[in-house]
Amino acid sequence: MKITLALLAVAGLAVAAPAQQTPTKSADAAPVASAPGGDIPAKFIPPTMADDYQRREVMIPMRDGTKLFTVIVVAKNAKNAPIVLTRTPYDAGSRAKRTTSSSMLSTLPLADEMFVRNGYIRVYQDIRGKYGSEGDYIVTRPVIGPLNKTKVDHVTDAYDTIDWLVNKANLPESNGKVGMIGSSYEGFTVAMALLGPHPALKVAAPESPMIDGWMGDDWFHYGAFRLANIAWLGGQTGYKAKGSVPPTGGYDDYDNFRDIGSAGAWADKSGYSQLPYWQKMLAHPSYDAFWQGQALDKLLAANPSNVPTIWEQGLWDQEDMYGAITAWEALKAKGKTGNNFLVMGPWRHSQINREGRSLGPFQWRGDTAEQFREEMVLPLFNQYLKDGPAVTLPAATIYNTGENHWDRFAQWPLACDQGCASPLKPIYLQGSGGLGFEKAGAGEDSYVSDPAKPVPHLPRPVNFGDGRWGDWLVSDQRGVDGRTDVMTYETPILSEAVRVSGAPIADIFAKTTGTDGDFVVKVIDVYPDENATDPKMGGYQLPISLDIFRGRYRDSFAKPSAIPAGKVQRYKFRLPTVNHVFQPGHRIMVQVQSSLFPLYDRNPQKFVSNIFLAKKSDYTKATVTIERGGAQASAVWLPVVAVDQSAAMVK
Repeated sequence: MKITLALLAVAGLAVAAPAQQTPTKSADAAPVASAPGGDIPAKFIPPTMADDYQRREVMIPMRDGTKLFTVIVVAKNAKNAPIVLTRTPYDAGSRAKRTTSSSMLSTLPLADEMFVRNGYIRVYQDIRGKYGSEGDYIVTRPVIGPLNKTKVDHVTDAYDTIDWLVNKANLPESNGKVGMIGSSYEGFTVAMALLGPHPALKVAAPESPMIDGWMGDDWFHYGAFRLANIAWLGGQTGYKAKGSVPPTGGYDDYDNFRDIGSAGAWADKSGYSQLPYWQKMLAHPSYDAFWQGQALDKLLAANPSNVPTIWEQGLWDQEDMYGAITAWEALKAKGKTGNNFLVMGPWRHSQINREGRSLGPFQWRGDTAEQFREEMVLPLFNQYLKDGPAVTLPAATIYNTGENHWDRFAQWPLACDQGCASPLKPIYLQGSGGLGFEKAGAGEDSYVSDPAKPVPHLPRPVNFGDGRWGDWLVSDQRGVDGRTDVMTYETPILSEAVRVSGAPIADIFAKTTGTDGDFVVKVIDVYPDENATDPKMGGYQLPISLDIFRGRYRDSFAKPSAIPAGKVQRYKFRLPTVNHVFQPGHRIMVQVQSSLFPLYDRNPQKFVSNIFLAKKSDYTKATVTIERGGAQASAVWLPVVAVDQSAAMVK
């Protein structure tokens, strides 16, 4: 019936229309013809009269004559305004444009809203060699010196950019003061600028910065290579602008990478062997001078700045878990606590630029990312860039992931292996899958680690584009609990709360029938079996700290050596920082395994000179035996402190 009425309506309109229409022509109207190039003009310029801002695109010259593409977004009524600068390899043009809008508040990214409301000039710049900038792009370009024979680096480029921006002839609306901010690679460029800061750089916020790509950031963790990040190489270094990455094959990346073999075999298959940076990594699988010379924590400690700096890191950052706290600790050791502040929130990588109300199934108290931006970053920037009111940030602001609130510490960490008020406390692996603070009798637990059946880091199928990448570090570990190649140890149900505040240290004594091998250690909060409010959270196994260690580096990160088969060796390594309370009714769990795939490449478990070049025939099963109790008691040294820490808090 509706169709009939619609057809009648259309028919009625047709009947009502005149049978023939003769176009009228004004006496002075000129005939309309297409331009010589068709209906697309040589240049179309939308009107901007209604915009409350100006977007300027300029090429800023560096000291070697190279010009860098820079986008300046400034309010039309701006006067005596401070500048916030971000240097990026991810396209300054699009980074400075969330939407097409006449409103500056709407056009810039969410994390910039606070700067817009407070009258800042926002600047994004392509680093040299990427997108609109001239020059050669080098991944994490080293500082001038043995690894960089030129006379330019990110230090000089940041300096020259700031020097241009604060020149009134170039940006008359500015007050001559600049702050830098950025996450991930953009955080790396902030940290680099601190090695030789321009006098106009008054404040900085490196967020989840890449500080040491071998020890614990993007590329490796203690020598184990991160296959999850390998696709970045193709998109980032295969093209000057944005580029596609080669397909991995089927949907399950677990199968794709396992079937191909080594990371080197994957690089050959995907064409990555053409990429200069892959060739550099291939030539430097160990922590040699190439990686040591780029370790920014050491460079920052050797050249500490006086610029007030807020170092940010997510407690579950799946990409750059290592950098911010390591840099902050290095500066703290140099006595630079007065101008360096640490913030660690309940976030995945770069979540501080988005909403921070939750991570996976876990809900936090409010938008924690907005709290960081509005209550920590903005007041500090206002103080140093706008002569705003002085603020007092604690030495460390760490989210308490067990009690669900922020903790503000005058000193941090609360417990550590040396130099803290409290020492670390070992929790020992015990027989029958037990775990406790008392050392038990000597014993062993064995499992077979098979490279043909590695332990997945997420339940299969694993696809790096399936939306689980950002939250995987809070994923329920029951997905692997019960596998014969995963050793699980847990305490009885806790009758009292246990608070941990610092960095745990894995201390594993083990022997293997192989001549190489990896060790993955996880510290897990096991929830009560029943949860009436949210039944699916009953028994949830939440990892609060985990990492991987490649066994060939047990004696030296720079000089790997084969593991003597059948002989007990010690594998001791630091795990990511925690600030957590295990609540009564929960359990503490430790899991030990030898693979975490396809996040990390598989160890062949047979010593080869370069695992990148391992052949399929090199991958062999190995029986791994964990020692517990006695003189070689495997444990995790936990930063256990008193539950009541009110005296240590900044009010």
